Amino acid sequence: MRHPLYATSAAIVGLALSVGAYAAAVAPGPALIAAVKAPSRTAANRARDRYRHPAETLAFFGVRPTDTVVEIWPSGGWYTEVLAPYLHKSGTLYAAAPSETARKGVQQLMTANPAIYGKIKFASFPSIDAADRVPAGTADVVVTFRNVHNWSFGATDQTQAAFDQMFAMLKPGGTLGVVEHHLPENAKGIDEAKSGYMKRSSVLAHATRAGFKFAGESAVNANPKDTHDYPKGVWTLPPNYAAKDADRTRYAAIGESDRMTLKFVKPR
Repeated sequence: MRHPLYATSAAIVGLALSVGAYAAAVAPGPALIAAVKAPSRTAANRARDRYRHPAETLAFFGVRPTDTVVEIWPSGGWYTEVLAPYLHKSGTLYAAAPSETARKGVQQLMTANPAIYGKIKFASFPSIDAADRVPAGTADVVVTFRNVHNWSFGATDQTQAAFDQMFAMLKPGGTLGVVEHHLPENAKGIDEAKSGYMKRSSVLAHATRAGFKFAGESAVNANPKDTHDYPKGVWTLPPNYAAKDADRTRYAAIGESDRMTLKFVKPR
């Protein structure tokens, strides 16, 4: 289950190693702040804002309320609870997931509150030929949160196919925003994907191979307390606590994982 690297050219390796400066913070606008404070969000999800920083993250990715946005593998809909009210009036939101089961969380939101979530469109992902895939060249922004490691699970590694398809669905000049559990480049004895963490150079290599240009990174979701070396991988940390009660106080003090926040652009 080791994640394959595609950094075979000097250009990709040089990019991964040389671009290390964090971009300046981008202040979220009032509409985005209002979406984060929307009363439709659940209390449990609001409590995780201190780890996930949704307003600052989406502002860094440049998401505007008039955009067509694709959320890749939204799972239970944590970010959907922010994106849906933000885009409800003037934008479009796709929830892109591989199966009906994977769409269940968003479907539950739509059923419970159609006034906020009823406009969400579903799309198959990854898929190159499904009738309901996101049409090529139509998205302003594609966002994916803590999913890159998942694409290498199973019998077939789908990581590069995922980046290729995200590239295809974006308009020229469109943005890909990636948040992923961060594994330091010098980490020893820790498998990517299997641990739930990914090296920055690996994500850069896949994105570059797909055709993206690296546009910057933010430290907003970094966590220096994370040591990355847990018995049950990243899932040892909250909110999963995969080790159950073992060292729970220690893991709670660390908080959620150290995450890289990377922005890419599809060339015009």
